[in-house]
Amino acid sequence: MKRESPDRLEFRCPACGGDSWLLRQPVYDGFVKAGETLHCALCRHEFADEAEIPFREGSRPRVFTEADRPRPVQVFSEDEKGRMCRYCAEYVVNPFIQRCGLHRCEVQATDTCSHFRPKEDDGDKPDPLDGLLN
Repeated sequence: MKRESPDRLEFRCPACGGDSWLLRQPVYDGFVKAGETLHCALCRHEFADEAEIPFREGSRPRVFTEADRPRPVQVFSEDEKGRMCRYCAEYVVNPFIQRCGLHRCEVQATDTCSHFRPKEDDGDKPDPLDGLLN
């Protein structure tokens, strides 16, 4: 018994009328697989072969919809985001440590400071931390 396509699983069952998935169960002769039976997952109606199953063309099983997607996480508000060390002109990035050039101390990119001074926008230079914090 040859399978036509492994992604063709969804169909409308002629016996129960419901939208169902194909259930394949192996049949054994002792310890040797002799074949498999094809059933409707809802009503267990048995099909003789795949030719008589009314598959939906071009469809894959849809378990989740767009409504199931999580909403984007917004950790910082815009005004709070603007005062972080990452966006300060005194922020120095090194492969081993992140430092504040004004206070000469170790900082983290998400720290905030009352002496914040926004860095000039370098349109041609990419931010080394883009994608890590956003």
